[in-house]
Parts: sequence; C-alpha cells; structure tokens
Amino acid sequence: MSRPIPVRNIWILFLYAADLVQFRDKYERDVEDARDLPDLIGRLLAHVVEDRMRKNLSRGYRSKSAVLQRVRGRIDMLATETAQLMDRGQVACRFEEHVMDTPRNRLVRTALERLAARVQNIETAHRCRKLAADFARLGVSGVRPSRAQLATDQIGRNESADRMMVALARMVFDGSIPTEIEGNALQPGDETTEHLIRRLFERAVGNACRIQLEPNGWHVAQGRRISWPVSDASSGLHAILPGMQTDIELNHPQTGRRVVIDTKFTRILTSSNYRSEVLKSGYLYQMYSYLRTQERESDAPSLTAKGILLHPQTGGYVNEMMMVQGHEISFRTIDLTASASIFERQLRLLDTAEAG
Repeated sequence: MSRPIPVRNIWILFLYAADLVQFRDKYERDVEDARDLPDLIGRLLAHVVEDRMRKNLSRGYRSKSAVLQRVRGRIDMLATETAQLMDRGQVACRFEEHVMDTPRNRLVRTALERLAARVQNIETAHRCRKLAADFARLGVSGVRPSRAQLATDQIGRNESADRMMVALARMVFDGSIPTEIEGNALQPGDETTEHLIRRLFERAVGNACRIQLEPNGWHVAQGRRISWPVSDASSGLHAILPGMQTDIELNHPQTGRRVVIDTKFTRILTSSNYRSEVLKSGYLYQMYSYLRTQERESDAPSLTAKGILLHPQTGGYVNEMMMVQGHEISFRTIDLTASASIFERQLRLLDTAEAG
C-alpha cells in the first residue's frame, strides 16, 4: 500500500466498527476541520465530553463499608456486635456510594490527558487539557482502568453518547494516534497506521453487513469456528490440527442462501515468476477448504455456499468471480483511498442480490 488514506475514510471505518453509524453526519464540521487523525479524535472526544458534561456525566456506584451514627444500606451485624458499636450509638453498615469515579470516566480522563500531550493543534490540545482538569475536579481518578474494570461498566442501550465517548477514548489507547505524519490523510506503511486500519476494517465489514442485510432477513455471524469433517485420526492429531474460523458468515433461512466472507488486510494480488499479478494461492486454498469441508447432504445451503475474499486496497478495484464444484468464489477489494461516498458504498457492498 502506498497512496495516502483520507482521514474521512478512517472516520467512516470507525463509525461502522464501533456500531455508531447513526452519528454519520453529526460531526461534519469537526471532520472537515481536522488536520490529521489525532486532531480529529481530539476534536470529537472534546465535543462529546463537553456535551455530556452539560447534561451531567454518567455516575456509578461503589461498595463501601463504614461505621455510622445512623443506618445506611445494610447493617453488618457481625462487625456491629463484635465491636459493641451499639453501646456507643454507632452501627457498621454496608452501602452503595454514588460516585463519578467510574471506569468509563477514568478511561476518558486518561485519554484526554494523552491527547493533550500529543495533538499538535493548539486549540484541540487546550480543550482536551481543560476537560481532563474538569474530570479531576469532579473526583475522577487519573489512573487508566483495566480491561476487566471496563468490562464491569456496561453501557446501556440508551447511552449512545457514552458509547461514542468510550469508543473514541479506546482509540487513543489502541495504537491509533500516530504523530509522525500531518495532513488530512494517513500514509500506509508504518505499523501504527496498519494496526489501526486492520482492526477497524475487520469490524467495520461485519457491522456493515449486519446493517445492510439483517433488515432483509439475513443472519450475520462473526468469528464462527468450524471443524474439519474428520472420520478417523491418529491419537496425536487433534493436538496439532489447526482450527478454522470464518470472519463473517451470512445465512438467509427463507431462501437457503449462505455466504462466507474472509477479510484479509493484505494486497489481493501478488507476483510470480511468470506473471506480474496473480491471486494469492494460500487465501484461495483457505476459502476452498472453508466451503468444501462443510458440505453435508443434511445442510442444503452448505452445498452451494458462496465465498468472498475481501481485501482493502489503496487505489484500483478488483471484482472477479469463478465457479468451482458448485461454489461461487469472488475476489473483491475496497479502495481505502476512494472518495468518501464511493468508499462507503464499497464498504456496504452486499445487498440481497449480491449476497446470493
């Protein structure tokens, strides 16, 4: 990959990957004004946090034990009796305390602090620094929460603003803030950029399929493990036999159609001794294995399942297909450097006609 990737396209990938497409047109001015990806994330996070603080940040509860003059929550009878607290007019209690110092708020504060130190746009850095200080005054700790702590802080279905806030904050810590390159595009080639785009691309394709196809009766499954149809094996085989896992599997129960999509963050074409451009054989063999090993007479869709090898590409477009023993296998690319409208149309490439 050599051509620069527009920041706007990274933003579109992020929205699909985070399942936040409803915000597609809400931050147009921030997207237009951002000079680079760190600046865009800083602007958007500051915008969302400022809005949340005007409407009150989400609070949480923390379990606490204390000796009090009156009952609060539940009485700890053992602690009360052991210390003979009632003789002194006291009681040991266990209760839930309302706090601002939640895992999600700690994540956002630490993300704002990191952005303030790394964003080169002075105004954006100042906004992030001020908001981080506001969080500190509200009692939010500056210690970044662990993944386990974040997992306990579930965001409700109606807390879409918090979902956006947390998703942006996570981006800051996912190796997605390169500082070497300025401008409204990312230059592929460095590990930071490719790590970011790989993660976003894989998630975005799955969510784009779900958004496009589920209303039309399709079931979308991601990361389904499939097994080899082994009828007999030596005693040590299963310890060394590689597993198989599809990236995305689409099923349409009413029509009996099935599509297996495998996303690869590499160029779809390579070269050989005899040709300057040729499909990568390893990926083709992998898709062939996915399709043929799952054939069962009792599962009619498996006999005609379609496979799609989907690769990102910077410039150009590939859309080819072939039929192999009853299975259609397609080879497609999504041009990361295309205009935003074309890029998003390619990302949502599967309508009900194409999927079958």
